[in-house]
Amino acid sequence: MGLKILLVDDEQEFVETLTERLQMRDMDAQAVFDGKTALERVNDHPPQVLIIDLKMPGMDGIQVLQQVKQTHPLIHVIVLTGHGSEQDRKRCMDLGASAYFQKPVDIDQLNTAIQEHPENGPPLPGNPGYIDPSFDTGGGRA
Repeated sequence: MGLKILLVDDEQEFVETLTERLQMRDMDAQAVFDGKTALERVNDHPPQVLIIDLKMPGMDGIQVLQQVKQTHPLIHVIVLTGHGSEQDRKRCMDLGASAYFQKPVDIDQLNTAIQEHPENGPPLPGNPGYIDPSFDTGGGRA
């Protein structure tokens, strides 16, 4: 399998279909249906790419994006929404999203955004180059 991708969207049928389409492209794609479950999955099994919807009940996509970027800054986050605005796009990009799409998205455009990430996402735990986000380097400047 290829890239490890986690999709987060409360529209279950949509996200399951998209997950299957990514799996057909040899990606290790899995879906969850809410922000809380997404954060649990990210902490337990960090994906290389996270694709999130903005408008979800409970924890919305912006909250998920903020928390993921604080705890796992190297995860490649793509926002995919049916209800976003230019202001939402700007905020997401400022918070560290690498791409922002309106639904329906062309699967080839989404695939390109996934593949354009440097080195196709961060190294996973146990692989060369993985940096534990909890590791403190001291942060001092010379």
